[in-house]
Amino acid sequence: MVNTVPHHKSIETIVSVKHADSVDILETKHKVWVKGKLAKEMTTHDTIPALGDTLMTTQDKNDNTVTGKTKKDYEFYITVQ
Repeated sequence: MVNTVPHHKSIETIVSVKHADSVDILETKHKVWVKGKLAKEMTTHDTIPALGDTLMTTQDKNDNTVTGKTKKDYEFYITVQ
């Protein structure tokens, strides 16, 4: 993870998935930085198949085991050329 993006000549990209009912929404944001100024911002949204639910087991504050459903998350692999 990068804490600070250099704004001299860079493209900052943020990729996230938001869970909806039967689909997921892939959001991709780009910020283009040139000479310290934001030159352009672009955001796209795409619907992608939901991966379904998975069982999750956690401990509550009384140390009891709690089981529930949660949405499965995508793994991200990014290739930069």
